[in-house]
Parts: sequence; C-alpha cells; structure tokens
Amino acid sequence: MSAAANGAGVPVVVTGIGVACSIGVGVEPFAASLRAGRTGIRRQDGQVSAPLAGFDFAHAVGAVPGLPQELSRRALRKAGRSLPAVQAAVAAALQAWTGAGLPAADLPGSQVGVVVGGNNVTGAAAYRMAERFRGDPVAVPGRFALHVQDTDHVGVLSEILAITGEGYTVGGAAASGNLAVIHGARMVRSGAARACLVVGAMTELSPVDRQSYLALGAMADPAAAPDDDVLCRPFDTTRRGFVAGEGTAALLLEAEPSARARGVRPLARVAGEAMALSANSLADPSEEVEVAVMSTALARAGARPEQLDYVNTHGTASRLGDEVEAAALRRVLGRDSGAWVNATKALTGHCLCGAGAVEAVATVVQMTHGFVHPNPHLGMPLTGELRFAGRQAEPARIGLALSNGFGFGGLHSAVVFAGEVA
Repeated sequence: MSAAANGAGVPVVVTGIGVACSIGVGVEPFAASLRAGRTGIRRQDGQVSAPLAGFDFAHAVGAVPGLPQELSRRALRKAGRSLPAVQAAVAAALQAWTGAGLPAADLPGSQVGVVVGGNNVTGAAAYRMAERFRGDPVAVPGRFALHVQDTDHVGVLSEILAITGEGYTVGGAAASGNLAVIHGARMVRSGAARACLVVGAMTELSPVDRQSYLALGAMADPAAAPDDDVLCRPFDTTRRGFVAGEGTAALLLEAEPSARARGVRPLARVAGEAMALSANSLADPSEEVEVAVMSTALARAGARPEQLDYVNTHGTASRLGDEVEAAALRRVLGRDSGAWVNATKALTGHCLCGAGAVEAVATVVQMTHGFVHPNPHLGMPLTGELRFAGRQAEPARIGLALSNGFGFGGLHSAVVFAGEVA
C-alpha cells in the first residue's frame, strides 16, 4: 500500500487525536468508554439524546496532558466567550495538538492548515438568540455576528494555535467529518501544508431541527416507545431511527517525512479516501454509490477488500440507511470476510456534522489499543452475512480499517486507515 496508490504525493499520517463527546472528553476516557460499551444516550425531559453533559471548558483545557501554560491561557482567553461547540472543538484540537508534540515543534504556522467539517452548526444558538431578540432587539451583542458564522471555528482555532496556512470549512451534512479528513489529507499530500488540523464540528439541534427530523422519519421518536431508554440500535431489526448526539473530534494530519524528522511515531496512516455524489437532493442513500466509494477508497489505498480488518459504518439505526449500507457492505466485503462491522453511534449517538471525525478517532483508538468496541444493543442483526461487533468488547489486531460517512443530499464518503506505521 504505497503513497502512489492514492495518487502522487507524500504519505499522510495521523500524529495526534482529540475528542469531546457524550462518552468522554479526552482520548483515554473516550477509549475506556468504547472498550466498556458505555453509552452516552439518555432519556430526559421527554427527549432521548446523547448530550455533551456537564462540559466545562476551563476544566477540559486544564485536563489536556502536556499543554503548555501559555497555550492554555491563550485558549481560555480567546475562546472563553465562544459558543459551546467552538469551546468543545478547541478542547479536542488542543488534545490532538499536544498529542502530536506540536507545542515543542519547530513548525511554522504558515505550513499548517485547518479544515473544519460542518455546516449550519449554529442553528440552536441562532434559535436562542431569536427568542432574545423578540424580547429586546438591542440585547443582541455585536459579537454574535461573528459567532453565528460556521467559520468562527476556523478563526478561533487558527488564532489560538497561530495557524496561518490554508483554512476553511467543508459542509457535507453527516458526511462533514469524513470530508474534512479527506480534504485535510489532500492538502498535506499535495504539499499545500506540512500538517493540517482537522476538526468535525459539534451540532446542537434546535427544537425546530429536532421536530423536522422527527417529521422526516429519520430520528427515533421517544414518544412512540415510552419504555425504551435506548432507542438507538444500529443494524438491529428493531431499529427506530437515529438518536442525536453532541460531539466533536480532531485529528492532526501530517506529512510522513515531517513526522519522521520530528521523531514522532504516527498513530495511523490515511491510506485512501473517496467521495461521490448520487445526483439526489433527498435523504435516501444509494447502495451503488456506497459500493463505489468504499471500493475506490480501498483501491486508492492499494488494498483488497479481504485485507480489511474493521469497518466503522455510518450505521445510524435508520430503517433505510442501515439496510442499504449492509447490502453495500455485503457486496464490497464478499461472503467470506472476517472484517468486524461496527457502529460507534450505538454509544455516542449520531453526532451529525461531527460524526465522521468522532468515528475516525474511534477507529484509530481501536487500532492503537487493539480491540473492537461493543454494539451493546444489537440483539437481532438484520443480516447474518456480516461479522457485526457483539455486546462485549473483543480483542482485535486492526491493521486496515474503513470508516464510512454519508450525508443528506447524496453525499457518500469513505476513508481507509492503515495501522502499524513504522
């Protein structure tokens, strides 16, 4: 699996990761929750979701291992009045930044980029501000004009970390996190940046957003199952729809020669990636395009399907989505595949724009820690032709993994990660 297999350019590796979601703020708490099959999904106030409950920005920054004091002060000063989603992104980014050893690196800010995956991520904040505006229009602060922009993530992160290379947001609905990884990898591979911070933005739903998903039939309706506190059962015959989760994650992607020169051992390599549209503006996925992006990502990684050890599915627990993805996986993997097929959303809920990044970090964590996390509520799999993760964690050697991300509007994507990087 050479770099040439994925097009001309330098190999791209993951040198740092960070996460803040319902099952953990920080890589090690997140890893422990994954291994234990601990879910962040809860029923509260008539809703079922996986919130980033009890998140404290100052505590999260203070808990980042090896964070220099000056960088900590700068983060608290620059993001202290930011929206919660930006604060969570900063906490995850600092974890990835320090994990990659960048605070001590001689790496000019002009050689570092930042890509934030997410669109329409400030809807809940805008909803709250609209209520405030109706009560007293002059109470709307001027800074809200900055905070309501999706690019506020980019601006705040770049200021805190002194990033002056390329930067932008990439929107792809629930595929946004994957698309950020894809574009960040391409930035590094092409030589446009020596390193790139990739972040999947946290999405906080407004009441209007939540009602529209319920009306669409995509979200699990807690009123339809008042005695069910779980609701999220990816790939189970009793699945009812997705459960919204709040979460963000960050990956530091770097040119492999740069990491080697710094003496940093990579966590994984971005071996292949693919994205394609299905010429469809609606919510229904395409089996043919899912097969195409998975097959293309593997081909660009120079890998065969039978070499896959693990698939982190999009796996939302939606009726149609899980059925289509399972059918696509059967076609890509074949009947004799030993690859584990898993669904991180069973634990974290559907983190929407941040999902792809959260699940990329979950994939890398399982690769480096040598296990497959449980899908604890999968009792009746919709097919027996795939090796679904069970109700307990399993030890596993994962050398090659595939992570899927699909979004409304016909967006389909897949990323291949390779482990055991020398």
